[in-house]
Amino acid sequence: MHRTRVFAPAPIRAAVAAALLAPLAACSSGSSPSAPDATATGRPDGRPVTVTVAPEGREAAPGRPVTVTASHGRLTSVTVTDAEGNRLPGEVAAGGGTWTSERKTAPGTAYTVTATTRGEGGAAGTTKASFSTVEADKVNKVDWRPGTGTTVGVAQPISLVFDHPVGNRAEVEKQLEVTTSDGTEGSWGWIRDWSGRDRVDWRPKSYWKPGTKVTLNAALNGTDSGPDGGWFVRDYTTAFTIGARQIVEVDLDRHRLALVRDGGTVRTIPVSGGTPGGDKRSWRGTAVLMAKEGTINMNSETVGLGDTYDKMVDYSMRLTWSGMYAHAAPGTPATSATPTAVRAASA
Repeated sequence: MHRTRVFAPAPIRAAVAAALLAPLAACSSGSSPSAPDATATGRPDGRPVTVTVAPEGREAAPGRPVTVTASHGRLTSVTVTDAEGNRLPGEVAAGGGTWTSERKTAPGTAYTVTATTRGEGGAAGTTKASFSTVEADKVNKVDWRPGTGTTVGVAQPISLVFDHPVGNRAEVEKQLEVTTSDGTEGSWGWIRDWSGRDRVDWRPKSYWKPGTKVTLNAALNGTDSGPDGGWFVRDYTTAFTIGARQIVEVDLDRHRLALVRDGGTVRTIPVSGGTPGGDKRSWRGTAVLMAKEGTINMNSETVGLGDTYDKMVDYSMRLTWSGMYAHAAPGTPATSATPTAVRAASA
C-alpha cells in the first residue's frame, strides 16, 4: 500500500475537567506516594527507579504528547489509555530513558499510564499514574464524503467540511492520511464550501483508476483547529472503491452530450444549456456527478434568475452543492430525441 501521511497541536481555556482516575503514583511495591514522581524498586539495595509522567494533574492542557521518563533504571514498556480503553501509541527511546506518545492528548479525557521498568540492579517494577485534560470550550465537527462502502466515479474527490473556521490548516492537514491500493498521487487543497464553511479536498493528480481501493484516516482527536475554530474530539475514517471510468462530455454550443465509458462512446443525445441568455446559461468546466436525486423542483428564483422557470423535473443528477443539475427535459423543442438539460436551481 502507498501512503500520503500527516499529524498536530494547540491552546485552550480551562473549564471543568473529567473525573480523575487517581492522583499520580502507585508502584510495584503497592505504595502510593503523593509526589508527582512515581517510583518502583529497581535494585536489591533498595535504590528506586523514578518515573515521571507529563502532563500531570486534573486540569492539564490538551493537544500535547505524553512523555514518561525513568531515572536510575530504564523503561521496558509503557501504555497510555483513556477511560474507554483507547491507547495512545508511542515508543521507548533507545536506552530506555524516555517514552513519548505519537498522538496528542484530547480535551476532556482521563488517562491512565502504566510503565514497566528495569532497575540498575536488574529488578523489574511497575508504575501507574493518571491525569486528565480540561474540556474543550468549543468543538469543531466534520462532514465528510464519500461515505464508507460506496463505489464512486473516477473524478470523485475526498471532501471534509468543517463546522467552524480552520486557522491551523497545516496542523490539521498533517493528521490526514490517504491510503490507496495502487499508489495514486494526489494532494490536499483548501477552498470555501458553497455553505460558507472551510473545506479541504484530496484529489488525484489525474482521474482515479477504476477498481482503486481508497481509505481516509483523519486522526484529528486532540487537534486544535485554531482561533474561533475549537478542538476536534474524535477521529474520522472512510473507505470506498472507484468504479468504471465513466465520463459525460457536454458540448453546450453544439447541444450534444456523449456518454463515454472505459474509453468507448456508449450514447450521444441532444442537450440544452438550461437557463436562457448569455452569461446566465449553464457553467462551463469540469464537474462531478455527485448524486442521483430523482424528481425534484427546479425554481430559478432560488438562484437569482427571476421567474425563468419553476417546474418538476425527472432523473436529476447533482453537479454542485450550489444547485447545478443535469436532468431530463422532454419538452425541449428542436430536438429529435428526448434531451437532457443542464440547469441551475436549489433542491
